[in-house]
Amino acid sequence: MLEHLNLILFSALNAHAGLTGWQLLGAVFAARWLILLMPLALLVLWAGGSGARREVALRACLAALCALALNGLIGHLWYSPRPFVAEVGHTFLFHDPDSSFPSDHATSLFSVALVLAFSGVKPARRLGLALLPLALVVAWSRVYLGVHWPKDMMGALLVSGTMALLAYTPAARAACARVLPRLETLYRRVLALPIGRGWLRP
Repeated sequence: MLEHLNLILFSALNAHAGLTGWQLLGAVFAARWLILLMPLALLVLWAGGSGARREVALRACLAALCALALNGLIGHLWYSPRPFVAEVGHTFLFHDPDSSFPSDHATSLFSVALVLAFSGVKPARRLGLALLPLALVVAWSRVYLGVHWPKDMMGALLVSGTMALLAYTPAARAACARVLPRLETLYRRVLALPIGRGWLRP
């Protein structure tokens, strides 16, 4: 039943065989490059503030890393062939024939976006709310271009949501509180020159 629904959704979302021009270029850009906004958002949040901003940036980063590690374990234990491996639909983006479930691109973006969006820190919450629709665009584009199934994106959202919830547990808060001062010390040493010149906040 679920697999049948997955195939129906894939058929509805996957691009037609003659896809060219700006639609193809836009989808490829979204599938490959929008994910770079995620580390950029974390860097802006870290470099532009201190204390609570940096703590939530660290929490979001750790949530994404843990989610990707869980993805790797799932892919190792259960191989899910990509659409082009199963010879279904049309493919417009080169990709290794590794396991497709869950999507790493969607997982990393959703993890960071959800942690930031549910933060009590206003700048972080704004960044998270801006990243959420971009995560949806990335998820759509990778199905559209034929390298993922819709189920891969649902799996990514489930993994990301779980890690985002765990990121706000007392244990996660305590771990970030211990690690944050060490990371700030490293940051100040490595970037002492731009910090000294006032380009970055200490």
